[in-house]
Amino acid sequence: MPDIAFPGQDKLVSALDAAVSAGDDHAITAALRNTLCRMIRDRDVALPACIYEPIDDHYARREIYRSAEHGYSVVAMTWGPGQGTPVHDHCGLWCVEGVWDGELEITQYELLEHEGERFRFRAAGGMQAGPGSAGSLIPPHEYHTIRNTSPDAVAVSVHIYKAPMECCSMFVPERGEWYARQAKPLEIDEAH
Repeated sequence: MPDIAFPGQDKLVSALDAAVSAGDDHAITAALRNTLCRMIRDRDVALPACIYEPIDDHYARREIYRSAEHGYSVVAMTWGPGQGTPVHDHCGLWCVEGVWDGELEITQYELLEHEGERFRFRAAGGMQAGPGSAGSLIPPHEYHTIRNTSPDAVAVSVHIYKAPMECCSMFVPERGEWYARQAKPLEIDEAH
């Protein structure tokens, strides 16, 4: 379990605990979106300083809290200039993602069909998300990419998962709208 103290941690955790008690997946993610937007703007809550330190060869995933009582996991991600993800899923876990600092480009993908390990996707809308914005993913509508398109600024996002997300499927482009699915173990980078 992560043990990283930061200003406003108790306030953030209390608000998240209340939100995850909201009911079904749709009610929980709606409550978490509102809570996360409020916490991003709350001057009493500040992420640990290490969260703003990018890692050169990949975006950083640092777990800053895991609820022993409710099972959810809070991961802060640090996106260096140009860093991003391939099309990926969340292995059946709901997730609420909020931009804490900087800007991120988020593109949703619609699954059109699949044949074994080959999947056909089409981009179904994208957005530039800035500080204080949050969205949610509820399976089966979980396919997306995230990218920091800035050439020189770091972006930080906070992701609340139903449970610790230790792996996902990523989708590697083949031809046209077709992608090959590959299992991807997800590492947690050290937070200090």
